[in-house]
Amino acid sequence: MLYRLVIQTALWLLSMALVLFLAAGDPSWSAAWAFLFEVGLLSLAVGLVLNARDPRLLAERLKAPFQRDQIAWDRRFMLAILLSFYLWLALMGVDAWRLRWSHLPQSMQGVGLLAVAATFCVTWLTFRANPFAVTTVRLQTGQSVSDSGPYAVVRHPMYAGAMAFFIGAPLMLGSWVGLALAPLFIIAMAMRALGEERLLHERLPGYTDYASRVRYRFVPKVW
Repeated sequence: MLYRLVIQTALWLLSMALVLFLAAGDPSWSAAWAFLFEVGLLSLAVGLVLNARDPRLLAERLKAPFQRDQIAWDRRFMLAILLSFYLWLALMGVDAWRLRWSHLPQSMQGVGLLAVAATFCVTWLTFRANPFAVTTVRLQTGQSVSDSGPYAVVRHPMYAGAMAFFIGAPLMLGSWVGLALAPLFIIAMAMRALGEERLLHERLPGYTDYASRVRYRFVPKVW
């Protein structure tokens, strides 16, 4: 399992590096290296701790994003979000480094670094509270409602944490264009959350009662 974790993390980082540096046209882009280093280090850290705490969940998280028992619309969503993600990285490479359209103060890059780190912290808290937090939208054997930890605050804490990533990454990379596109990813996550909730209301006992107690999906007092 650890071998697979390392290999998949390395391949993910390599794919992002290729897109970023080909778009930037220059491998000396220090902000991109810092971004990749942070994402790689925190991904491995979360994976290693998860392997010790819940290897079954880690195995599920390492599966392909397209699975046989996955809801059909979620397969289409995953394909669209993956393509959009790499296009987003490419646009930031062009904007922040190749053409130098954006000029962010260095302090904003520090804010971005903290936001990306917050994503992984929220992700880990989500894994601790929910052993069924898999990558795809599907109902699992023995699945039950999770209502502790971050789930006591919002119904979709991992999506809430991902919001910080989509804001933090363009700040780290120094791209106003990337930041301007971040709301599109947040809207996409909101649409997926609504679709996921329809499934849970219909098929997961206790979820409707949980949703009546925890009113907000992503951000308390907002939505």
